Amino acid sequence: MLPDVHLNFLKEKIQELRSALFFSMSNAILKIPTTIVTALKVDETGNIWFFVHRPTQCLSEFDREFPARLEFFKKGKRFFMKIAGKACIVSQPEEVNNLGSLPDDAKEKAMHQLVLVKVKIQSAEYYQNVPERSSSWLQGIQTQFNKWLKPQPNYRPYKLAS
Repeated sequence: MLPDVHLNFLKEKIQELRSALFFSMSNAILKIPTTIVTALKVDETGNIWFFVHRPTQCLSEFDREFPARLEFFKKGKRFFMKIAGKACIVSQPEEVNNLGSLPDDAKEKAMHQLVLVKVKIQSAEYYQNVPERSSSWLQGIQTQFNKWLKPQPNYRPYKLAS
């Protein structure tokens, strides 16, 4: 389990970004397709809750638990995150109803149109964009020339793991 300091940091950043690409990393033939999701909440045990569209196939044909990845990004923010963990499809009406913070209409959608998914955070990577600095126009030209020859990412990663 992630330390509380990391979990609080992740909660804050996920709420700030909210949107992510969800990837099922399952090796199964039938898996939830890659989709854009919006985080509903992050609970105190390190689960990220969100909805995905209900697939046309019967939900019971899918693995109930599988490895997954979430990539959070929002245009204009100076950071992004990649989270890996274990996803679980929440399909039981009791489980959906126990999620007290959801409005009744969202619970109704979860039962018929959407699928509620929770991802238990196992590792997180936080990337902070680092602005480039050049003190003169000559250094700026030299920096640009070096980028053309050997491009390098302009970010600084931080890895948080349990």
